[in-house]
Order: sequence, then structure tokens, then C-alpha cells
Amino acid sequence: MLVVVLLVVVVVVALLGGVHWYVWRRLVRDTTARGGVARRVGTAAAWVLPLLTVGALVSGRAGAPFWLERVLAWPGYLWLAVLLYLTLGLVVGEGVRPLLRRVLERRASGVTGGNSPTPPLPETGGQAPQAPEPAAAAAGFAAAPAAHLADAASAGLADPAAAGFAAAPGTAVLDAHPADPAAAVRDTHPADPAPVRAELVDLAAQAPADPVAPGAHADPADPVAPGAQADPADPVAPDAHADPVGTAAAAVSDAAPDPGADVAGPSAALSRRLFVARVVGGSAAAVALGTVGYGTYGVLRGPRVKRVTVPLGKLPRAAHGFRIAVVSDIHLGPILGRAHTQRIVDTINATSPDLVAVVGDLVDGSVADLGAAAEPLAQLRARHGAFFVTGNHEYFSGAEEWVDHVRELGLRPLRNERVEIAGFDLAGVNDVAGESEGDGPDFGKALGDRDRARASVLLAHQPVVIHDAVTQGVDLQLSGHTHGGQLWPGNYLAALANPTVAGLERYGDTQLYVTRGAGAWGPPVRVGATSDITVVQLASRQA
Repeated sequence: MLVVVLLVVVVVVALLGGVHWYVWRRLVRDTTARGGVARRVGTAAAWVLPLLTVGALVSGRAGAPFWLERVLAWPGYLWLAVLLYLTLGLVVGEGVRPLLRRVLERRASGVTGGNSPTPPLPETGGQAPQAPEPAAAAAGFAAAPAAHLADAASAGLADPAAAGFAAAPGTAVLDAHPADPAAAVRDTHPADPAPVRAELVDLAAQAPADPVAPGAHADPADPVAPGAQADPADPVAPDAHADPVGTAAAAVSDAAPDPGADVAGPSAALSRRLFVARVVGGSAAAVALGTVGYGTYGVLRGPRVKRVTVPLGKLPRAAHGFRIAVVSDIHLGPILGRAHTQRIVDTINATSPDLVAVVGDLVDGSVADLGAAAEPLAQLRARHGAFFVTGNHEYFSGAEEWVDHVRELGLRPLRNERVEIAGFDLAGVNDVAGESEGDGPDFGKALGDRDRARASVLLAHQPVVIHDAVTQGVDLQLSGHTHGGQLWPGNYLAALANPTVAGLERYGDTQLYVTRGAGAWGPPVRVGATSDITVVQLASRQA
């Protein structure tokens, strides 16, 4: 047995360690800079929070002072709930990550790639647009009014056409010798450099066919014009011995990236990965915190009243409409205390029940620590009184002491015994957890010698004893224990261990009703399983 316990402990510790490592990796390592403050804080939290959770879980059974239990309980248990939904959110995010990266990559390729739409052609009245003169296209300059010829002459350029710049009739070149041909080309076509390179290549091929100025000797090294002598007054000629067309083309080639390439390369991919990690991690954290916050509010607000009508074939007409307020799993402890008990008592009294049934798991602690928190139970009011049966948590907290204490508060414990109520028998059995102490359920003692012609209602904490109830001919069993799963998707796990998780179901001639409970164990959080107090109204088929 000890080996099994140790094996379970090792598996649980390994599972918690693996989950925390995964959360740290996705939420801290992937979203923060190495050595940064955020990385250090996140790493510290990844160590401290699970230690608080372990402390909250074991402090009570280890005999720690109650004040220490309260200190550890809030952060430790709340982190357990946050961890659950944070992990679920990050796991869902694993499917979102590649989709989001793909979207970002497509957007990036649309911006830097060659798929940008071609600008519309100018209106030409049905005629094909005229191509620009080769020389003017090579320099990338728009023609200006004729008045700019004077500017060209004042700059020392006697014949703009001789310099390789052709102008349309009645126009002149704006600037024959720009200081930075590459900048001029970039400024002229900043949006799409590809057409400029194509035109420059065409011009380079056409350059030998350009006319040579009369009387000049062609010199291929002359940067001014083919066959023209360098003019000392020309500010470009003395130092520029390369073709300005080639120089501009080279500048464009160096300055503009390949349209099909990723302009930022690895840094852009890294930036996208960081963006995706932060979006997914931040979304998971926001959803987890919001879910836990709302679930905590639901518990601290107090249970809601639920009403259920249960017809019983043997119930006499005189007992038709008998109302039983069923409350279970209050779980007084280091988090839920006297105020929680008072809210429950006030809610029950407001329903004016005929009978109150407290079906186990009242406390998570000793009478010394929680006796005062349970005192409001003395205020319960019902025509036929209030009854109590033990749950499994009473056997973790001193069942004998609690049975005596609730009796002092005015509740009647049913310990494998039965009482006759007007029109039916009310029986109660100890919880199955008491078997380890020789105090388990005894159905023969509670139900064996009764008159089966009378309707019977059984109080039993755990739904799993329903088959014993069927054997004893019980008409209705009232139970709790499951919390309705408490934290989704815990309801699926609860269904594996219990015949009914919540609500009313029939097993043979016996009906079973399971309440979700009025409190919470561990994290004071409920998600998908609202806490309730159920008013069960018995209905006679003879009415």
C-alpha cells in the first residue's frame, strides 16, 4: 500500500512539474527577453506559486496553525484554478499559433513582394500611351516648362540634348546633373523600383545608338555624352567617369530590395514569433483570470435556490407538497467561514421549508478552528427540524466531534438511523469514508425493519450508494459530494466516479437527486457548476 501511495505522489508531482514548465515556457520564456525584469519575475512566480499550492493542500492535514492555513489557502488554491484554465488556454493556443503566423507572413509578403497592384494607366483618349524618351527615362526626371532651359544653361550645360537628356518639344530638363542620380531615381519611383531598373537596362542597351554631337570625338569614358569633350565648367565631368545611367541603375539595385524577398529576414520572422507568442499567451492569461474571477464571485456571492418536484407513488395525499431544503458540501474552512454559513442559513430560511437536510461535507477542519464558523446553523428554521449526515470530509476533520457539535447547534444527526415524518420515513446513513474507522454506512440498521408500504427518503452523502438504496426499496435518495464537477471540465471526471453528477435520475424504482452543493472545496471557484440549495417538493400521485 505504501508503494502505491508513493507512486501516486511521484506521478502527481511529475505532472504538476511538467504543467508548470509548459506554462513557464509559453507564458514567460517565449514572451520576455533573456535577463530582463519580466523574465526574472515570471520565473520566480513559476517556483513560488506551486509551492503555495502544495502548502495549501497539505497544511491542514499536517497540523499547521489555522492562521497559516488561511495565509496559504487564498493564493495557493486560486493559483490551482488559474493554472487549470491557463493550461487549457495555452493548449488551445497551440492550434492558433501556426494559423496566426501564416496570416502575418502572407501580409508581410503582400507588402514586400511583387504582388502589389499595378497602377492604372493615364487616360489617353483611346490611344496607346506614349513611352518616355529614353534619355529622360534613364535619368528618371519629368519634363518641365521651357523656362527651365535657362537653368540648364546657367549650370554650364550648353546643349541638354548632348548630355543624353531628351526633352519633349517645348520643354526642358529640370536638372541635367543632379547631385545624387540614385536619389533622384529613388525619389521619382519610390513605390515600385522594378520598372525603373527595366527602363535603365533598356537605355543602357540603346546608349551606343544615341547621336554624337557634331564635331566631337566619341569617348566612351566621357560621362557627359558620347563623343563630347568634358567641359571644365561642368561640375560632373571632372570626377565622374562612369555612365550616369549605369550609376543610377547600380544605386537603385543597391537601395531597393528584391520584391520577392523578406526585407527584414530573420529579424522579421523573430518579430512575428514574438508577436504571436505574446498574443496567444496574453489571451490565455486574460481568459483564465476572467474565468476564475467570475467563478470566485459566484461562490462568495452564495448559492442560488433551485426547486425540483419529485413524485412519489407511496406518498399519501396529506404529505403532498412537502418541501425539503437540501444543502450539501458547505465546506467551511480557511477560506469560507462564518459569513458563508450565514448566507446559506438566510437563503434556506427564506424558502420556508418543512424540513432541512444537510447531507455531508459541512467542514474542512476541526471544531476548535471552525466551530464558531458553523454557529449560524443554529438559526435554521423548519417545521420538522433540520437533519445532518456525515460526508467524507467530516472523517478528515474529526467526525465524532462534529456530530456532537451540530447536535449542540440544534441539528439532528442521522447515523444509520431512521425517523418517521408525517407521511414518509426519513433515513440517514454514514458516509462510506467512515468504513476506515468502523463507522461506515449500515443500510440494514437504517432501513431493514421499516414498513415498505410507506414512502421513504434516504439521506446519503455520496451517490455511489444508490444501488444499496434500490435494494432496500428506497423511493428517493438525496445526495451531494460531486459539486457538479465544480470546475469545468471536472464534470467529466466526476461522471467517471459517480452514477449521477447533478440533478434527478431514476434507478429502478428509486429516484436519485444530487445537489451541486453550496460551497467549494479547494479553490473557492465554480465554473459550469453553479452552487445551489435545492428545495425538493414531494408530490403524491394520489393528489
